[in-house]
Amino acid sequence: MKRIRQFMLFIVQVITLYLAAFSDYSSSIKIISLLVYLMTLFSISYVLMLENRSPYKTLLWIYSLFFFPIVGYIFFIYSGQLEVKGHLFRSKREQATELIGNQFSFKPSSQWNTLPETEQSLSRLVEKFSKNQISFHTSSKVLKNGNETYSAIIEAIKQAEHYVHLEYYTFRSDQIGQEIIDLLCSKAKDGVEIRFIYDAFGSSSLSMKALNQMKEACIEAHCFLPVKYGFFNQKINFRNHRKIIIVDGEVGFVGGLNIGEEYLGQNTRIGFWRDTHLILKGEAIKSLQKTFVLDWAFVSGETLLEQKYFLTNLVEDNRGGIQIISSGPDSSTQGLIGELYYAILTSAKKSILIATPYFVPNKAIRTALSMAALKGINVKVLVPEINDGFLTQYATRSYFSEMLYHGIEVYMYQKGFLHQKVIIIDEEFASVGTANLDIRSLHLNFEVNAFLFETESVKDLVDHYKEDMLDSIKLDRATYKERGLILKTKESFARLFSPIL
Repeated sequence: MKRIRQFMLFIVQVITLYLAAFSDYSSSIKIISLLVYLMTLFSISYVLMLENRSPYKTLLWIYSLFFFPIVGYIFFIYSGQLEVKGHLFRSKREQATELIGNQFSFKPSSQWNTLPETEQSLSRLVEKFSKNQISFHTSSKVLKNGNETYSAIIEAIKQAEHYVHLEYYTFRSDQIGQEIIDLLCSKAKDGVEIRFIYDAFGSSSLSMKALNQMKEACIEAHCFLPVKYGFFNQKINFRNHRKIIIVDGEVGFVGGLNIGEEYLGQNTRIGFWRDTHLILKGEAIKSLQKTFVLDWAFVSGETLLEQKYFLTNLVEDNRGGIQIISSGPDSSTQGLIGELYYAILTSAKKSILIATPYFVPNKAIRTALSMAALKGINVKVLVPEINDGFLTQYATRSYFSEMLYHGIEVYMYQKGFLHQKVIIIDEEFASVGTANLDIRSLHLNFEVNAFLFETESVKDLVDHYKEDMLDSIKLDRATYKERGLILKTKESFARLFSPIL
């Protein structure tokens, strides 16, 4: 019904604007047409105002509707703004509520009392909104780049005896993708349950041949939010950006790497690919599994609540805690990952280390970073010098002047493309996962991160960060200020698209 209304409003705008501006009809018909056209714009603006969004976003869309006739309305609908409050995913939230009602209890640990109060507060905040508890009986290992990650994934799948659950934004049927597909098909023929979720947009290059191969092997594969044609299909903006694998409840994977040859540095255009992934063992895998189960119910209609999918082994005598956070437009608190990032940054006492491929932060994140630097906290932001898109590259650079002015150190990674999504606070707490520091990850995408509280993996992440700095150049404020007008124009133009990057 809503799409019909949107389509009717679109038709009314086209017809009345044509009659008012381009037709040869009488002045009275033109005036009536113009009034009807303006009435539709005012009605849309009124509905937008009632949604109580931030004033600047509301005004931005109203200006677009009035100053860019027809095109502004198409872009408004196409970008999903009318659905961004979650109407599109109401059924998915209801499924989540059903599962959350059967909340899992993690084994308590005396280590909780050793965490600083700021980390305890953050953990309680995560649990309140995600219903995922912190686990002190889970181990983690940092996997650096594609070779380490794919080797560990392939070995884990080889050891599978009961099930393998996979969920990916990008899964290509190239050499590495086909190797994993062949292995999955082999395990499926041996009786292992294989379930696979792939994003329609990110995995558009996944071949029909590969999908048919998996189907013939009895692998259950489902597409997340299939891309449909038409200007009024808003689903294209809400992408499943998660990268998850769970094998038998014994091992779980989460992080920045998708499945494709470029993640092994084999794309000649991109070159070397720097990324970070995690391998988990222990009870926190239940939280990863819950994320997968919710998404599986959404794409397949099948609810996997059997106990066998949530059996894990406790890891004893493990230092530090691990907590999984999933976010997305199906959350009752949309923008949760952005709010948690803000809480993380404002909790820093000594240092903030950020590595991200896409740095297009909202106002709250920029304020948190600037205030931290002004208080004397050592703030470093590491981004790739060459990005994989014009808009993301120059939109990222448009924030450099502001950061350098406030004393934030900016480093440009030189060795290749840096794709990892890592935040390290005081060298004691870290976030590793799929969420970038851009508007799309913070508000539109389905993401999943692992929060590491004083684990050994945090030390590894700090060491890797220092290694990456050796392959980077530090921006000088005075030199950067003297960049040419062409570069400044590119940055300012790209920044206009920040809300959809």
